[in-house]
Amino acid sequence: MAHNCENCKFRAHHDQKPKSALGRFWRWHINFCPGWKAYFTSLTEEQKAVLREKYAFTKYQGR
Repeated sequence: MAHNCENCKFRAHHDQKPKSALGRFWRWHINFCPGWKAYFTSLTEEQKAVLREKYAFTKYQGR
């Protein structure tokens, strides 16, 4: 299944302006988004580690 998370405009906005309202909304949103979960869990452990650090993301550890 293809995921659009890699090219998400909201994610790009967060990367540019993480403290903006839209940036903060996107970061909050990934905590429960089923699309993000599917995308994130499909990545290699190395890719997951990069995203965990970049976004201070702690969910789905050990998956």
